[in-house]
Amino acid sequence: MLITFIRSIILYILVLIVMRLMGKREIGQLQPFELAIAIMIADLATIPMTELGIPIINGIVPILGLLVMHLFISFINMKSIKIRALVCGKPTILIYRGRISESNMIKERFTINELQERLRANNINDISDVEYAILETSGQISVIEKPEKRGTKPEDFNIVPEYEGITYDLVIDGQVMYDNLRILNKDYKWLKAEVNKFNIEPEGAFLVTINGKNEIFCQEKMRKNKYKGNK
Repeated sequence: MLITFIRSIILYILVLIVMRLMGKREIGQLQPFELAIAIMIADLATIPMTELGIPIINGIVPILGLLVMHLFISFINMKSIKIRALVCGKPTILIYRGRISESNMIKERFTINELQERLRANNINDISDVEYAILETSGQISVIEKPEKRGTKPEDFNIVPEYEGITYDLVIDGQVMYDNLRILNKDYKWLKAEVNKFNIEPEGAFLVTINGKNEIFCQEKMRKNKYKGNK
């Protein structure tokens, strides 16, 4: 039992490292070759995890082999458009200039109901509002609405919005994000002064952030003794 436990931990760590090295795509955005490798890795890890008669190396070597294969395919995908099209496929236009392409629907084995479901997932309730619908190689559908159906943007009224920038986390659950402080050319002394304005210390904050307008958001961590008193 202990051996099974240890083997499971080893293989779990290995699979976690391999999947991390494969990149940050979400499962629904994996290319076909990436999904195939992910499924094979899962199967290869399961067998030596439970079968004690199989050396654990018999699971480790194939998993590392698949990682090498993934990195190789990813590399040639970046270098060759033809190979990229062969391995990943090409996007397919399901709706072109407001008309559903029946031939492409049949080619991709896509039903009208599936198309309507995907459109609703993109907040499109009426198919007549769609100018283009493109089935991407990842299986996701990109939708471009007709010009008159699109939401208005500030530039439509010649308005230039104020720059918002990006929001940085400064403290998460009492832990100071020193890397973000360095990016902002700030230090702990500055952080402490800002957080003290909320009558708490940085280590006592649940979350502290700063946005592009230099506005500070701060929320205090829950106090255990405070909530014990409410029981």
